[in-house]
Amino acid sequence: MAHLYLIAQVAGRTVAIDSDQVESVVDIGEVTAVPRASRHVRGLAALRSRVVTVIDTQSALGLDAASTARRAVITHVDGHHYAMLVDALDDVAPFDLLPLGCAITLEGAWQGAARGIVERDGEPLLAIDLSTLVPHHAAAD
Repeated sequence: MAHLYLIAQVAGRTVAIDSDQVESVVDIGEVTAVPRASRHVRGLAALRSRVVTVIDTQSALGLDAASTARRAVITHVDGHHYAMLVDALDDVAPFDLLPLGCAITLEGAWQGAARGIVERDGEPLLAIDLSTLVPHHAAAD
């Protein structure tokens, strides 16, 4: 049975994010740095009368260049809200989650974030789990 996925660009790659992980999509304003935070944490931002932790997804994926993205997917992990930076947002559509197989070559932290693939117009897109990009959550696994 098909499930809804948000299609986004993360670190230059088109990915699918399960809609169950998406609370909202926002533009991030001012981000306040947090001393001694993980290098993946860009800082804190005010969002609709609450504070969210802003995660640099490129850094969380082990990529050298820090993201300059200002769009974010708000997700809820272990009782906390996180703004996961994305390069761009594309669409929301129903897809069937398929096994990863050998359809996509993965390197580094992409392997840990991968949950399978969805096919859009015959093209395999990597389905990712945002919670794996949250520093403390990934370390606990």
